[in-house]
Amino acid sequence: MALVKAGVVVLDCAEPEKLAVFYKELLEAEETDATANRVEIRGTDGFRLAFRRDVNATPPSWPRPENSLQAHIDFVVEDLDAVERKVVELGGRPLDTKDAAGPFEERGYADPAGHSFTVRLVTPTAPKQG
Repeated sequence: MALVKAGVVVLDCAEPEKLAVFYKELLEAEETDATANRVEIRGTDGFRLAFRRDVNATPPSWPRPENSLQAHIDFVVEDLDAVERKVVELGGRPLDTKDAAGPFEERGYADPAGHSFTVRLVTPTAPKQG
């Protein structure tokens, strides 16, 4: 029998309620738990995210090195352009817009609190380059 039953990715942020709304809308998820300092959601595929209040939270500055990326989330999607429109509509922003013409296999964004995430058409099979 496994000792660990489940895992949850937890993002620290100043306003967990607002960040939870962003991801609930993006993932079409439901709120499963909320306290004064933490909100948890679950997507339709069972993916769980939580947002914990940290009044001293500093957004990652990726790709700048002074407060670089510590971790990020990858989401598999069917339509990169549709997801990008939704991310921007919800208050997120593109992180890497150089050479943005045409379709790509993946795109990077930041949520309203500055956490980075990637949307990709397929699960990667090759190691990260660079």
